[in-house]
Amino acid sequence: MHDVLIVGAGPVGLFLACELGLAGCSVLVLEREPEPRSPWKAAPLGMRGLSAASVEAFYRRGMLDPLHTRSGVHDAPGTRPGAAPATDQSSPPPGVGHFAGMMLDPAKVDFDALPFRLPGPAAGGMLTSLETIEAVLSERASRLGVEIRRGVTVSAVTQDDEGVVAYAGEHPYAARWLVGCDGGRSTVRGLAGFPFVGTEPLFTGYVMLATVAGPDELAPGFNLTPAGMYLRMPAQEYIGMTDFDGGAFDRSRRPSLDHLQTVLRRVSGTGVTLSDVRLVSDFTDRAMQTTVYRLGRVLLAGDAAHIHSPLGGQGLNLGIGDAVNLGWKLAATVHGHAPDGLLDTYTRERHPVGAAVLDWTRAQTAVMRPGPHGRAIQSVLRDLLGTRDGTTQVFAKVSGASIRYDLGGEHPLTGRSAPDLRLEDGTRLGELLRDGRGVALDLSTERRLRDAATGRPGRLRHTAGTAKNDLGLDAVLIRPDGIVAWAGGRGFDPHAFERAADQWFGIPAA
Repeated sequence: MHDVLIVGAGPVGLFLACELGLAGCSVLVLEREPEPRSPWKAAPLGMRGLSAASVEAFYRRGMLDPLHTRSGVHDAPGTRPGAAPATDQSSPPPGVGHFAGMMLDPAKVDFDALPFRLPGPAAGGMLTSLETIEAVLSERASRLGVEIRRGVTVSAVTQDDEGVVAYAGEHPYAARWLVGCDGGRSTVRGLAGFPFVGTEPLFTGYVMLATVAGPDELAPGFNLTPAGMYLRMPAQEYIGMTDFDGGAFDRSRRPSLDHLQTVLRRVSGTGVTLSDVRLVSDFTDRAMQTTVYRLGRVLLAGDAAHIHSPLGGQGLNLGIGDAVNLGWKLAATVHGHAPDGLLDTYTRERHPVGAAVLDWTRAQTAVMRPGPHGRAIQSVLRDLLGTRDGTTQVFAKVSGASIRYDLGGEHPLTGRSAPDLRLEDGTRLGELLRDGRGVALDLSTERRLRDAATGRPGRLRHTAGTAKNDLGLDAVLIRPDGIVAWAGGRGFDPHAFERAADQWFGIPAA
């Protein structure tokens, strides 16, 4: 029997498998598709934007360099998005996202206003492909002893107090825990009986590779129109569009060339002609979420737990955040040293983040909706996005910089992603997290954390020193997912640290 069975070998399932493997759990991943490669994962259709929070997750596990290499990033970011690695000078990235097709101006993002952010190798987002992400994660999973079986379709799930069994036909796969990472049409979600609630769609969206006669009729980039929105990528063959038809298509039938051309002409307001449609897929803005992320010994992560439109590119990043949050908590539970209620904090912390993303995409749909009301909101938002504060606020949302879990505590850093503090010896905080343990970072001259931290050697790394920019901190307790569990300024109480360490890492071994 494996410790954990993961259904779905996409980026979320693979990232979670790596987290569990790093913690010494035995992991089996089941994937329905027989082959990992697909034109929907490769460029250009498979291109995805990783937020700064997701890039940070790869960096903290030592996977950012391989991701850069496979993505063709030859000059990795150094201190800020777009900055050269050899200097501490900052410059904005060439693009920082959009809201409902209205592009953010990187020059208007006040990076210094983002809460507790410091320059570092993972300061900004990046563009890569699903194929690249999965290749990097698959190789790491293999090195960590994770087993991946492809061409396996789960048809039934049973569980009791001791474990879970997933059936592929008559073949049983047993584990102590099961995590469904099998996408928006999750089989695990349905078989385990998770309630799935939300809102129905207002539009059908399409992405396709097609030849366009007279491509100059279609403006490049995102284009909001009186009838919806269309996107033309620089390669010209990649076209996306949204049609406010109430989600009538919704993968119910394959869209014909005539249908796609009719929709594109209506949405773009042009007489453009399509031919040679090689690949096409459709989607909607249906926004749904499970009410909980755990039922007994079955958990969900990624699109299995929440679906929404791809507006703003939040889906992949939301799923990676789920995996990072869940991995160390499930591993501690498997090994028997999790404090009471630790696994329940997965739903408590991640469900509100998912709900906020669903609302974020709903708001974009409302802005894009054809008619005078949508155009009025667009006008207001363009004015707001013309300001430094407005653009910075939207960027903070799409980059993940605004995420803060409600962990209690008085320090404003608690519950946020830890800043990448740089110690005097050159070591960065992100590098200290590579082995998957929490970090007790002692910046005080008295080294008051040593005794409390070293009692948990397998769970908590004690590191002492001074930082080049300590942000007024004397001590920080960082969870394995990079979230600050407790922070103390000058003259902090070491007993407060001990209480926080007990809360997140369990009582020290005798």
